[in-house]
Amino acid sequence: MIHETAIIDPSAKLGTNVSVGPWTVIGPDVVIGDNCDIRSHVVLKGPTTIGKNNTIYQFASVGEDCQDKKYDGEPTELEIGDNNVIRESVTIHRGTVQDNSLTKIGDNNLFMAYVHVAHDCVIGNDNIFANQVTLAGHVHVGDWVILGGMSGVHQFCHIGSHSFAAVNSIIVQDIPPFVMAQGHNAKPRTINSEGLKRRGYTPEQIQNVRRAYKILYRSSLTVDEALEGISALNEPVLDGFKAFVENSSRGIIRP
Repeated sequence: MIHETAIIDPSAKLGTNVSVGPWTVIGPDVVIGDNCDIRSHVVLKGPTTIGKNNTIYQFASVGEDCQDKKYDGEPTELEIGDNNVIRESVTIHRGTVQDNSLTKIGDNNLFMAYVHVAHDCVIGNDNIFANQVTLAGHVHVGDWVILGGMSGVHQFCHIGSHSFAAVNSIIVQDIPPFVMAQGHNAKPRTINSEGLKRRGYTPEQIQNVRRAYKILYRSSLTVDEALEGISALNEPVLDGFKAFVENSSRGIIRP
């Protein structure tokens, strides 16, 4: 299961049924869970903890020092959950002490070729990052998010669950949950109704999400006034939507 040309530091910890391909380098302070498939020419650097059932393709660099000029060699960390697919030439960097010293990735995510995840990013579950998506430092991504190929996300931006950004989008402010965005800079276009259908949201829930979107983006109300109108819908699935807008530090994307 471990190719003879692989270089594995004696302090690295590999679970059961882990496969390591030729010319892969696994450094100290790397922990790999059961049933992971590490292909050829991969570089894993610690402190990094990788969960179970992950597949990492050739030429990926996972757990490397970040590119932030403030980074001075501190022992920051990377945590990756279970069932993630990390395709060719993906780069994922550890955190910085200026944040929580941690880059964290959840479960069931797909990182297509050449995706970059910078220092201190926090990524949830079931997301798809298409080819060449770039996340700058301190970006937070919720669950069930899709980012189109070659999209870029400015540092400190938050992207809400069930949102969608089209190919080549440049995201410089927060995208609320359920919103489809597109453009340079990205603007709200509609709600991700098809995604919500696939994930079991009822027609009534989707209709209320659509109403909330119109209140926020098409009613000429202030944000505070829009939030009052959304509260009046009395729809529980909008609780996270309201909280996201209320807590946005960079401000949400606008038409």
